Amino acid sequence: MLIVSDLTKRYGKTMACDHVSFTLGPGTATVLLGPNGAGKSTAMKSIVGFLKYEGDISVDGLDNHSIEAKRLLGYIPEMPSLYPNLTVSEHLEFLARAYQLKNYKERAEALLDRFELTDKKKKYGDELSKGMQQKLNICLGLLPEPKILLLDEPMVGLDPHAIKELKTLIGELRDSGCAVLVSTHMIDSVDTFWDHAIIMQKGQVRATVSRRDLEATGESLEQLFFDLTEEPTTGDAQ
Repeated sequence: MLIVSDLTKRYGKTMACDHVSFTLGPGTATVLLGPNGAGKSTAMKSIVGFLKYEGDISVDGLDNHSIEAKRLLGYIPEMPSLYPNLTVSEHLEFLARAYQLKNYKERAEALLDRFELTDKKKKYGDELSKGMQQKLNICLGLLPEPKILLLDEPMVGLDPHAIKELKTLIGELRDSGCAVLVSTHMIDSVDTFWDHAIIMQKGQVRATVSRRDLEATGESLEQLFFDLTEEPTTGDAQ
């Protein structure tokens, strides 16, 4: 459903993504892991078309820059970017009009209720706390019912109830056939729902592993992550 092939992105002399390749299939939840600066956010922003890059990215056989592909993609960025002069309800209406969604209001109400924003519908974007902004950010990403959903550090700033709801929702989306990609450096936040993991360091994919294959080895995802990303210590052995 999503194919990333030889994705390469440079910022000056810095190689943010170095020939990154991976595939997401329908009905799967994949975690994109790596320390800060590994290239995770650059990969996500390239997929949704925010950055210029080298390589090929296709969404259900379509170029990721096409309008048709963008209708299939949902993106929840790490930092919410809300309009200060729009209310919570107006944000959802604005997105619905941009996507030409019909009969969206019932779904919008359900999302607001699920993330405890129903009583904040008339609040402006700049009146919301950071956690509430992130909740609205999630609702906006989910409203068009994307076939592929990208979430960049989605649990930062959320309260425990919202984190629980988001994890449950990711499982529901996966079970409904959606391909979900969650970028994070907090392994414990994704341990309950991942099917596949992509581990990045210094712009490169160091490993791609399935839960089933990893469990067969007896190794945890956390241990594999640290084995691949921790810098070796120097010095003489004592």
